[in-house]
Amino acid sequence: MSAYDAIEGGKSAARPETSGWLARAIHRNGAGYLFLAPWLIGFFCLTLGPALVSLYLSFTDFDLLTSPEFVGAQNYVRMVTADAKFAAAIRVTLVYVALSVPLKLAFALAIAMVLNRGMRALPAYRAIFYLPSLLGTSVAIAVLWRQLFAADGFVNSLLATVGIEGPSWISNPNYSLYTLVVLSVWQFGSPMIIFLAGLRQIPADMYEAASLDGASSRRQFLRITLPLLSPVIFFNVVIQTIEAFKAFTPAFIISGGSGGPINSTLFYTLYLYQEAFSYFRMGYASALAWVLVIIIAIFTAFSFLTTKYWVHYDD
Repeated sequence: MSAYDAIEGGKSAARPETSGWLARAIHRNGAGYLFLAPWLIGFFCLTLGPALVSLYLSFTDFDLLTSPEFVGAQNYVRMVTADAKFAAAIRVTLVYVALSVPLKLAFALAIAMVLNRGMRALPAYRAIFYLPSLLGTSVAIAVLWRQLFAADGFVNSLLATVGIEGPSWISNPNYSLYTLVVLSVWQFGSPMIIFLAGLRQIPADMYEAASLDGASSRRQFLRITLPLLSPVIFFNVVIQTIEAFKAFTPAFIISGGSGGPINSTLFYTLYLYQEAFSYFRMGYASALAWVLVIIIAIFTAFSFLTTKYWVHYDD
């Protein structure tokens, strides 16, 4: 028997084992991968693929009409050193996040505590309070909000009945951002439902024991409700802050896509949209998008690092 015959014999002997392993793997996991296929296709084609392309474009000069031209870190350098609107967008967005998230969560927690006391038709109240969260990001609600806070809108008409002359809330840079904050707080339904579920998990006998010991309602809230609800608060803080950073529709509709007077409502996402679809600076817009990803990632990481100081779990 020659060496060639020995090698070929070894290959033919290995093929059934290899094919048998592959067949067993397909038989064992094929159904799982088949069910995962829609998600895998969506993840690689609609999420990961575009994200990687965007990362590449952030290092290029690209206007949709010509081929991308690699410029290195020029987009990021310009962003930090020579773009005043970038600084304005960062400032407006941070102010919006700092105001809207705490106010929304405080209002949502207050409503959840009222509903947790028990009342008739509780499912109906939950549905009614949750409705703004479903409608709040729609174009129709943004248009309605612009009409409410216009110079001759409903808010000023209501103030006029008590002798107060209201300003033009939308066109006045001193007030325009706060109208968007109020709109965000009005969308308190989603965190309210989560708070209500968390409140239902707190044992009632803890409040009974605290009452017997003479603890006031305020002390029960500080010593029982907040510590036991801290994991839910943490979840809501992270989710709502990310959503606030990504807010776009209200600012776009209410300001007419311009960012309001003196860039007072120039949200970061709105500025990104202007660079991409108004000026067709796709490379620069991609760099802006990745900076936003980094900002959100830093905030999320910081939130998780601080949990050991204020989030209390059962163990």
